[in-house]
Amino acid sequence: MTDDQKRPFWREPMMWLVIALPLASVIAGVILLTLAFRDSADSVGDVVQRTAQIQVSDLSPDARARDLRLSAIVRIDEGYVEVLPVTGEFDRGQPLRLVLRHPTQAASDVELRAAPSDNGWRADAELGLDHDWKLELMPEGTPWRLQGRLPMGQRAAHVKPAFSGEQE
Repeated sequence: MTDDQKRPFWREPMMWLVIALPLASVIAGVILLTLAFRDSADSVGDVVQRTAQIQVSDLSPDARARDLRLSAIVRIDEGYVEVLPVTGEFDRGQPLRLVLRHPTQAASDVELRAAPSDNGWRADAELGLDHDWKLELMPEGTPWRLQGRLPMGQRAAHVKPAFSGEQE
């Protein structure tokens, strides 16, 4: 090419690589930093005790639910949330606490008190199904606990003890 036929730099494919690759890495770095510093509810809602460099959490509510062979279905409908017992002996006269944790925003977590009903327990609430929910179901005082996950767009999930290992 002669000097008269030179193209502007933005029409050269190699120049786009020289500009686009560093720009893409800077944008990716900013996105990663934003995600790292954002408040995350991906942690467990348990009280964790730290001894030396070991974190210890009380798993006795999960073990109690396993021993009682408890499991339930949590169902979300228009205007209410329903808990239906599946296995085990539940105290049907006692209200239950249902905690729905947002996967990324702790400020969006919801805690409901489900009152006994004909089929199980029920709480009035309007919940969005546009993201996953982490579920925890327990009575007042937390003698046992069931956990599960409600995937985005689904209206029901199975909650069960967090582990099903053998007793020690």
